[in-house]
Amino acid sequence: MAMTLRLSESQSAALRQRAELEGRSMQQVALDAIEEYLVRAADDATTDELAARGAHRFAELLRRLGE
Repeated sequence: MAMTLRLSESQSAALRQRAELEGRSMQQVALDAIEEYLVRAADDATTDELAARGAHRFAELLRRLGE
């Protein structure tokens, strides 16, 4: 799918510099950044879900420890 990404001048310059340093295209650097973000967001959601389950499962124990 085609997409237009509008960057500020400073963002564009930083992306261009990073791509040149890594010997990759700006598109490759941007795609990798998006992929890393999506993986991290999915991990965060999983962590939140597991924490909520743990809080529910151990609610009584946590209440007693708080006394």
